[in-house]
Amino acid sequence: MIEKFVVDTLAEDVGRGDLYALVEPSVDASAKIIAKSEGVVAGLKYIDVLAKLEKFEITWFKCDSEVFVKGDVIATISGDSHTLLRIERTLLNMLLHASSIATLTRKYVNIIEPYGVKLLDTRKTRPQLRVFEKYATRTGGAVNHRMGLDDSLMIKDTHLKTIKDLKSYIDKARKNIPFTAKIEVEAESFEIAKEAMASGADIVMCDNMTPEQISEIVAYRDENFSHILLEASGNISLDTIESYAASGVDAISSGSLIHQANWIDLSMKMD
Repeated sequence: MIEKFVVDTLAEDVGRGDLYALVEPSVDASAKIIAKSEGVVAGLKYIDVLAKLEKFEITWFKCDSEVFVKGDVIATISGDSHTLLRIERTLLNMLLHASSIATLTRKYVNIIEPYGVKLLDTRKTRPQLRVFEKYATRTGGAVNHRMGLDDSLMIKDTHLKTIKDLKSYIDKARKNIPFTAKIEVEAESFEIAKEAMASGADIVMCDNMTPEQISEIVAYRDENFSHILLEASGNISLDTIESYAASGVDAISSGSLIHQANWIDLSMKMD
């Protein structure tokens, strides 16, 4: 899967061929990948595949999940000049995209780590980039939520509109979904959360609630259904996540880890 992604990404940029290579013969060359801002590195496993496919050498001075600062040399590369200049944008795009997501994710993780709460990503990923973007959040310190609809059964508000009896539905689901698959119910109110717990959910997602509302649900869970996990989601930002972590939930999910990640600044400089 990684190899196909890398091949397709390079093909998107190269098209029918690099016109630069039509002008002069190739020569031996080397370059550095330099940080022009601070962040967290991600993308090595993809770029190593690119190096293998395109037959250039790369030496890393940072590993996935390590912090870098402005001026750091992330890696050096060497090979023929045609190859290095052909793969430059593909390499940087993968490194920038993944590292930018990992960088923002780490900021969230650092805030909630003292509370022992897990940070989860979501399925709000760019089309065809789910595996890549979720790898980036994982590198930043998050835990992957569902990879897809086949990962676990999540009953969202849209599903609840079609379900007349939640307990009966969950009882029936247990007989049809894989034994290891969990059932999560999205709740937008205390009443729905209580119904989800009584109906046999493994996880209850407290969606678009205030930290104060969630704290009440945590207290109810602790007293009546201590085995059920609670997840907070909706309107989670760097400014608000600590208050949600302090509410007592087990995990917090946020799509902003991916769709709000601003690109950091990395560049390739030829020696």
